[in-house]
Amino acid sequence: MTEILILYYSRHGTTAAMARQIARGVGAVEGCSARVRTVPPVSAETEAVAPAVPSEGAPYCEQQDLRDCAGLILGSPTRFGNMAAPMKYFLDATSGLWLSGALAGKPAAVFTSTGTQHGGQESTLLSMMLPLLHHGMLMVGLPYTEPALSTTTGGGTPYGASVVAGSGPTPRKPDSQELALCEALGRRVAGIARKLAA
Repeated sequence: MTEILILYYSRHGTTAAMARQIARGVGAVEGCSARVRTVPPVSAETEAVAPAVPSEGAPYCEQQDLRDCAGLILGSPTRFGNMAAPMKYFLDATSGLWLSGALAGKPAAVFTSTGTQHGGQESTLLSMMLPLLHHGMLMVGLPYTEPALSTTTGGGTPYGASVVAGSGPTPRKPDSQELALCEALGRRVAGIARKLAA
């Protein structure tokens, strides 16, 4: 079984919903399965320690999850045009994997959610690509052969899946086109991972 790691951070649930839809896309590819993981929040208190197991949602990612995967799909909400601090903090601790080349040659993709239409979707996606490129991963985007990319009025870019969640107490749920692009991203990475494994 070709396993694709979907690793995300989500504070209000939109990025987590995207991860679940991407996992559906991965599962739609014969012989592929998704391993969904998250990263713990970063605390401003230096003595705070996150519980070993989150109270709800996906389990926390471990370095072994990255080492074992055949492909990686990374997601984070936008924070001032960049990935959220918990994701950056987690990635900063992967130098051992970089030294061993554990991720080199594996396909990877990125996804994000933003509070506003011009909240930095594309710059966030590009910021998440940088460490993956340093790891030697093969970046996978969304081509315009995906019909929803040309018709969406919310999220969606050639750099990866995205959703405009809004900036209120209740985030806007991804629409059908945004969900279709999430699923397409999962299918693309899983399909490429299968071909590379063959």
